[in-house]
Amino acid sequence: MDISYRWLERYVHLEESPEALAEQLTMAGLEVDGISPLGSDLEGVVVGEVLEVRDHPDADRLVLCDVDVGGKAPLQIACGADNVAAGQKVPVATVGTTLYLPDRDDPEARNAITVDKRSIRGESSRGMICAEDELGLSDDHAGIMVLDPEAEVGRPFREYLADRNVQPRDAVIDIDLTPNRPDAASHIGVARDVAAINGRQLCRPGVDLPPTGGAAAEQVSVDIQDADGCERYVAMVVRDVEVKESPLWLKRRLSAIGLRPRNNVVDITNFVLHEVGQPLHAFDLDALAGNRIVVRSSDGEATFTTLDDKERTLPEGTLLICDAERPVAVAGVMGGADTEVSEETTDVLIESAYFDPSTVRKTAKALSLQTDSSYRFERGVDRDGQRWAAARAAQLIAEHGGGTIVPGCVDAHPNPPAPRTATLRMDRLARVLGVELAQDEATDYLESVGFTVSEEGTTLVCEIPTWRPDVSIEEDLIEEVARLHGYNAIPEPARVPIPNITPRRRPEETLRHRVRTLLKGRGFREIYTNSMLRTEEAERFAVTPGRDAPVPVVETRNPISQEMAALRPRLLPGALRVMQYNRNHGQEALRIFETGHVFRRAEEDETPVVDGFSEHEALLVAMTGPHAPGGWDTDVRASDYFDLKGVMEMLFDDLHLDDVSMTRHETEKPGTDAAPTIHRLNLHAADRFLGTLSQVHPSITGEIDLADAVYVAELNVDMLVEAVDPNARTAYHPVSRFPVVHRDLAVLVTDDQPVGPMMEAIRTAAAPLLKGADVFDIYRGEGVGDSRKSVAFTLRFGADRTLTDAEVDTKMDATMKELARRFGAELRE
Repeated sequence: MDISYRWLERYVHLEESPEALAEQLTMAGLEVDGISPLGSDLEGVVVGEVLEVRDHPDADRLVLCDVDVGGKAPLQIACGADNVAAGQKVPVATVGTTLYLPDRDDPEARNAITVDKRSIRGESSRGMICAEDELGLSDDHAGIMVLDPEAEVGRPFREYLADRNVQPRDAVIDIDLTPNRPDAASHIGVARDVAAINGRQLCRPGVDLPPTGGAAAEQVSVDIQDADGCERYVAMVVRDVEVKESPLWLKRRLSAIGLRPRNNVVDITNFVLHEVGQPLHAFDLDALAGNRIVVRSSDGEATFTTLDDKERTLPEGTLLICDAERPVAVAGVMGGADTEVSEETTDVLIESAYFDPSTVRKTAKALSLQTDSSYRFERGVDRDGQRWAAARAAQLIAEHGGGTIVPGCVDAHPNPPAPRTATLRMDRLARVLGVELAQDEATDYLESVGFTVSEEGTTLVCEIPTWRPDVSIEEDLIEEVARLHGYNAIPEPARVPIPNITPRRRPEETLRHRVRTLLKGRGFREIYTNSMLRTEEAERFAVTPGRDAPVPVVETRNPISQEMAALRPRLLPGALRVMQYNRNHGQEALRIFETGHVFRRAEEDETPVVDGFSEHEALLVAMTGPHAPGGWDTDVRASDYFDLKGVMEMLFDDLHLDDVSMTRHETEKPGTDAAPTIHRLNLHAADRFLGTLSQVHPSITGEIDLADAVYVAELNVDMLVEAVDPNARTAYHPVSRFPVVHRDLAVLVTDDQPVGPMMEAIRTAAAPLLKGADVFDIYRGEGVGDSRKSVAFTLRFGADRTLTDAEVDTKMDATMKELARRFGAELRE
């Protein structure tokens, strides 16, 4: 909700800057989202008089104006406005003036320009005749701004504005209003809080409230047939109105908060709405059949054309404002096109009503239409503010439209509500706030925002103002006292009792955080996908990690749609859709990961939390596309199986999982080629199965137009948490002062022998002197024989002393014997 700083200061004296005021409001419960400066000082803009207008000799759309600005001689100014004419008083930006002009491509933005002397098609121009939007006064760019004929030539334009209650500079305060504070949905509502916070007087405009009845009641009638939907309806009549352009101060007020001025009558109803928070509507009285207002609910569906010239279908039960023949407005939402005020209107009926919040909310939602009126009615307006708002609007319309107010009013109020009260115990206030406040001080706080307070001993009996529907119980009164006293003024206690427990992250949370940090550091992006799939898709991916046969899919009862008929058995389907989307949008190198729950039906030997169903958290890491971008000196290389394997080894190393083994998955079950993934490696930590590392089957990636192979690791987070030592810490090891001995070892083994188990055998046989071992070559071909390969390792030995050759040779011999015993390895000569 936008609040104009200059508008606000009409109701309360402001000494604070907009920024300081925003801080006060936020601390008092009206959170400010932002402050937008509006306008400028208009230094250099003066009042000028157009003496002569003549055609530009070399431009069809321009005229040359001789303008008197109070100097020694008139200025020649080129102008392109259609409405410029001799004899007009106009605002003129003289040479050297800086203006902030609206950007034609982005109306919200403004560009600074400095007016200078220039030549336009061979004719000099020494200034600029301005439109209202160029001065920051409104959004109107229909033509130049024409001033009052009595304006003094040469006078600074900002002084001209000040005489008309217009300040060139303003600030718009954007308040994020919570639904429980409808009283603050207006400038007077916010001013009431500002006055209370600073101990100042609220200056509410004086209005003569009309009595019920009188000539107005004789000329129009109001019949409330749905008293639940409309609790009160006030109608006033203003005759002989001249509908015309609004005065400058009014247009400035509305433009500041983003409203486009239309005419004086409509603008006044909008002004009063944002002034006091009571929505109003002005009808053309001559367009109302029978001069009658009937408030009723619709019997069935009906069509109705609203003020925005859209024909809408109204559902049954819509609260309507009707005349003697037909609906003329949707109550609390929007008026109708047939009875709107136009330039031909002379007699106006002002509607000021209280509509039931839930009724208006249902209607606005059904029509997908929210207006400034429905916004306030939905939250609850002042139950006793209808007559004041109608009288205020009537008074302004008469003043600025030359009309005559018909004496009296119609005030249909079938069931006036009884006053509401709540009590506040001072001892209860002290216990909740933790600070002792004097009873008089608490009374002053409550009375400053409209409560009527009477004292019964140490209890305050408070009559709740009608504009505060959110207040009903003692805790609401305590909140009012607390926010007005100031939360910052409540002292911190010297001691706060807290449980003698050190809060800790759960192991799974710690693991999840570490995994996210590591993967993001390696260029992977986290994704979140839907846990619901089509049944057919869930069944296709039902061969889960570590299994060769499909698991039973968990289907939902009464699914919302067929797209969400089953729970996902693994994270892979969602990840593939994300990859497909990004690949179709030009992204080639894809690195993603996701954590989420997967589901299946439980097996007989399981004891799940929910009988018959098994669920656990899973981690998916996937990659496809180029490993790195190419350049003038590098070729593009596609990511491969070993890139992802290296990422997982890095992950396990950081988690201090030293006993992870990766073994090729062997199966003799038929139909394996139909599984979603191939080339699987099973990952184990000791005897715990962690998950698999594999390639997505080419038939699946081909269906979704992923040209490159997709590699994926899928882990069981629950098993990973159990395997990780929560107390493991990264320790510092200084560089050894003693030399490291390097030895190479090349052996011949069968071609299908995995290297991983051989590395494990080397680490075991060469311990404890072995500090590291790596594979640096694998060779097949001439000299090693058919169905054989040569694997070359480099071994690094070290200790806290200088090793002898004999010690290293002993470990090398033991290593070779272990490789020969377990894998039939032969030393390559």
